[in-house]
Amino acid sequence: MSKEQVYCGYRLVDKETKTREVNRIFSSVAGHYDLMNDMMSLGAHRIWKRIAVSLCGVRDGHSMLDLASGSGDMSVLLRKRYGSSFKLTLADINRDMLDVGLNRLIDAGLWPGIDFVQCDAAGLPFADKSFDRVLIAFGLRNFADPQRALSEVHRTLKPGGRLIILEFSRVNAFLQPLYDTFSFSVIPFLGRCVAGDEDSYRYLVESIRTHPDADTLREQCKDAGFDDCDYVRLSGGIAAIHRAYK
Repeated sequence: MSKEQVYCGYRLVDKETKTREVNRIFSSVAGHYDLMNDMMSLGAHRIWKRIAVSLCGVRDGHSMLDLASGSGDMSVLLRKRYGSSFKLTLADINRDMLDVGLNRLIDAGLWPGIDFVQCDAAGLPFADKSFDRVLIAFGLRNFADPQRALSEVHRTLKPGGRLIILEFSRVNAFLQPLYDTFSFSVIPFLGRCVAGDEDSYRYLVESIRTHPDADTLREQCKDAGFDDCDYVRLSGGIAAIHRAYK
């Protein structure tokens, strides 16, 4: 029986291959990840992330998972906004990205009391009803099995818990020509010049195009068991924030 095919950029591969390929890509870009984010989004990602953090609604005593935590920038924002009176866990499949996140939190003096877990989102190593909040920022499209990951998040959320997803979406039609030119010409060029890795940044651009639009992602959240889901589009649809409730 042939294995299920999923998109890895524009290529169709099996899930195991995508997991390995994405892991390789993020090991390659880990050292330049934050600088490239600034250059690729012209700094807009910082605004989007602050909005996403403001929508988390973390309270004292909550337990929160930063899934696909990457370089740890979301966790820094969470700690600075909500303080240290909630339990925070960072989880990522890539060891190099987790190390970047750990070093960032150490440099910021925010690492005490934070857990770091290397794991695949398709099989979270946490008990049912472990978290009050789960945040996924620019990670969902890189999962080999996003639907299963959403189901795993639903399983690990407590009743009344909230999932917040910040992800690229579909840009407004009038912005599409300029957006395509920047995405397929400028970003790979920056990847080659700054990170020495054009191919990885071409994958990141392609992965945005194969990621579902905001309405489809809302339906996927419902299919994963969430009772309610809404979203807000950002910067003409370049990104969107979804909130789903258990």
